[in-house]
Amino acid sequence: VFLIEEFNIKSIAAAQISNIVNGCLTILPVVTAIIPDSFFGNIPVISSSAFISLLGIVLLTLIASFDKLIPQPRETGSILCESPSKLQLWILYAALALVTVGTAGTRVSLGSAGANQYERPKHKEILFTWYFLTVNAGAIVSATAIVYTQDNASWKLGFSLCAAANMISFIVFVSGKRFYNHEKPMGSPFRSLICVLVAATSKIMAVVSSKEEDYHRVLGRESKSFTAIPSNSFRFLNR
Repeated sequence: VFLIEEFNIKSIAAAQISNIVNGCLTILPVVTAIIPDSFFGNIPVISSSAFISLLGIVLLTLIASFDKLIPQPRETGSILCESPSKLQLWILYAALALVTVGTAGTRVSLGSAGANQYERPKHKEILFTWYFLTVNAGAIVSATAIVYTQDNASWKLGFSLCAAANMISFIVFVSGKRFYNHEKPMGSPFRSLICVLVAATSKIMAVVSSKEEDYHRVLGRESKSFTAIPSNSFRFLNR
């Protein structure tokens, strides 16, 4: 609605932009999950992602606040609308990209970071209960109260409330950073999978050996569940 009313973008184009953003919010958490597990840990990723998301919300607030960042509204009685300039579109896309990347980074790390603060399974169950309750409550508020404010008051006020909420949550989270249990990165299975795929692709012409000693990771001979020699299933990965 913001794209149609404020940027004079056609409904089809606005729907495409919305679908791209929603698609990125679905796919990016799979990619960003590798970063905390393999390199930095959950707490630094949450801090940086929350800050990136805050920058995006602030930029959206500025877009809604200054007339130079949006096209001129359609004159009364006119059927022609001013199209947004390239600069205005770039600023809009930058804001959407920041919000998308920041949201994806926090979404994938918050739950695991919270679980790392407790040792007892019961406490972790309570944490996840409140976590999902809070996430759903936030979604309801954003889909009702914020949308109502943007439709009946102004886009500036609606985005300002979102920016204020993001600012408060960011400050609260960063303020307690020294009290958190910082788990060291343990490695990600996605990273190992990518390494295997790259190695198998680069050695696609190699001949697969059937000798046990030719493999760098050999299972024990006394194991009854697995065979020492790689099986024929997905044999191209044995390279």
